[in-house]
Amino acid sequence: MKLCRFSIGSCASPRVGLLSTDSVQDLSAAGITSLATLLESTHLTEVLRALAATPLPVHPLASVQLLAPVDQQEVWAAGVTYLRSKKARMEESDFSASAYDRVYEAPRPEIFFKSMPAKVSGPGGIVGIRSDAKWNVPEPELALVFNSRMELVGFTAGNDMSSRDIEGENLLYLPQAKMYRASCALGPCIRVAADEAEARSWTIGVQILRGGAEVFAGETSIGQIKRSFPELAGWLGRSQEFPDGAILLTGTGVVPANEFTLAQGDVVRIRISGIGTLENTVQVV
Repeated sequence: MKLCRFSIGSCASPRVGLLSTDSVQDLSAAGITSLATLLESTHLTEVLRALAATPLPVHPLASVQLLAPVDQQEVWAAGVTYLRSKKARMEESDFSASAYDRVYEAPRPEIFFKSMPAKVSGPGGIVGIRSDAKWNVPEPELALVFNSRMELVGFTAGNDMSSRDIEGENLLYLPQAKMYRASCALGPCIRVAADEAEARSWTIGVQILRGGAEVFAGETSIGQIKRSFPELAGWLGRSQEFPDGAILLTGTGVVPANEFTLAQGDVVRIRISGIGTLENTVQVV
C-alpha cells in the first residue's frame, strides 16, 4: 500500500490519501488530516486495509497534485553508506579524503540534518542548485520513514541535492553543500507494509534530462547499502527524540561522472522499483 499527500486545486489544503496506479482514495472523509498522526497507528497495516475497504471519495490521479509525503517530520540523512559514494566523496575532496574512507568502516555512521518539513519539495516541484557552486549533482536515495517510537513504518524516494565542490573544499562546509533552499525532495508516496528484506530487493535509479534529451542515467541495488536499517535507526535515535517522527535518507550509490554538473532547467527523475518515480526540475537558487 502507498500513502500520499495531495491537493486538489491551487488553494486547497493538503489531504492524505491512498495512492493506486491511476487514482487516490481520499482519507480526509474519514477524519484523517495528518500523515504523521496516521503513521503513529499501533497496527498501521491493518488500519490502512480497513480504510482501503471503506467507501471514501476517489479522485483520478490526473486531477490531483501529489505533495511531498511529509507534514511534521524532520528529514535527516546518512552518508557514505555505499562503496560508490565513498569513492566519489574521496575524489571530490581536496585534503580530507581519508575521512570518508574512515567513516565507511567506522561503527558510527555519518548522519546529518537535511531539512525542515516545510522546505521539502514534492513531485513536480523544484530542486535547487546553489548560485555560488560550480559542481552540483542529485543524489537518489531510499528514505526510511519512522514514527515517534522510531519504528520503521515505510519507505519513500528522496533526492539529497549536493554541491560537490563546496563539500570537497572543506568538510566544515558540509551544511552549506547539503542544506539550502530546495535541496531536498521526497515522493511520490510512502510505501508501507514492506520490510527491509523486500526493500533491499528493489533497484534505485536516476535519469537526468536536458532539453528533453538524456544526459545521464544510472541504477544500483538498494541491497548495496552497507549498514542495516535498524543500525541506522539506532544511531539516528541516539540521544534524540522525534515527537512527530522522522525521515532518514540512506545515502546514494549512483553518482554521475566527475565532469558532470546539473544546469538550470534539467529534469531529474528518481525511480525506486517498489515505490515509484519522483520527478523535479532544477532551478538555480
